Amino acid sequence: MAPTSPATSLAGATGVRPGDGRPAPGRRQPTISLVIPTYNGAHLLTVCLAAIERQSRPPEETIVVDDASTDGTPALLCARYPWVRVLTHGQNRGFAGAANTGISAATGDVVVLLNNDTEAEPGWLAALVAPLQADPGIGFCASKLLLFDRRDHLHSAGDGYSVGGIPVNRGAWCRDDGRFDLSEPVFGACAAAAAYRRTMLHELGGLDEWLVSYLEDVDLSWRAQLRGYRCQFVPAARVYHQVSASGGGIRPSYYCGRNFLLVLASDVPGPLLRRHWRAILRQQGAVLWEALRHAREPAARARLVGFLAGLRQLPAALRRRRRIQARRTVSIEYLEGLLSP
Repeated sequence: MAPTSPATSLAGATGVRPGDGRPAPGRRQPTISLVIPTYNGAHLLTVCLAAIERQSRPPEETIVVDDASTDGTPALLCARYPWVRVLTHGQNRGFAGAANTGISAATGDVVVLLNNDTEAEPGWLAALVAPLQADPGIGFCASKLLLFDRRDHLHSAGDGYSVGGIPVNRGAWCRDDGRFDLSEPVFGACAAAAAYRRTMLHELGGLDEWLVSYLEDVDLSWRAQLRGYRCQFVPAARVYHQVSASGGGIRPSYYCGRNFLLVLASDVPGPLLRRHWRAILRQQGAVLWEALRHAREPAARARLVGFLAGLRQLPAALRRRRRIQARRTVSIEYLEGLLSP
């Protein structure tokens, strides 16, 4: 089947005139579905949802997907936020599963994923979706994520991916000193605060629940880029993020150790693997060696256990790889240009 062009995703629905990137007079804006996955995050949602109430451009619908919480989250939402649509899971499915439930239920032209441990500035949503209306070639947009407790420091100015197969949060832990104030194309978007064309998500099948949590957004960025959907970093879309407030402990270390390997094996095209195999061995080896050096620490041990789990699942990753790479529509040179040193 011929690939769906990103240009068709919102052009008819949002007033985009292909060719000049400007909204056509009298045509409506894209409708927005905001999806917030949560697990035992009742103490975080009050700040998150209060910020949504202050948005200069509110979403048409706000969906909170409760991933089998035990802290009374559904009752809180029903009592205090009647404007929120609440969906609940009977058992925990991880971030990817909760996000996919929201994506499947969403009716908007644009689906925005937002972590429960965030506080968005009032102009965030309007700024984040504007590039999708202005340029039909853009498939998804990345927010400027800043640290919740150090608001002049960055968590992510869009996602990168290194030639050695390491995901990168651009600008992480750096002072927000203007270096990342340019709206520009980037490799991908951190799903803690990102906007996606709904048609793109449906074409790609949403997030891959096999990855469960962590790097599921990196995998989605790879699959989108392979299909020709570009990502735009939007510095005016500012969100403060309590990093790992809703998913701390050793869990991130395990899934990063596992999913670094599975995303590399599934998503990176063969010509790039052959071109950069030395950097891949060097960078992956450095991560593994660092975990081995600190093997007495729980997080390092969890990363090693995750790496071994990734090795066991390589055959499944290689089967998945064949499906993903068969759908590539862009050149290797284009993808090479997205990679960080």
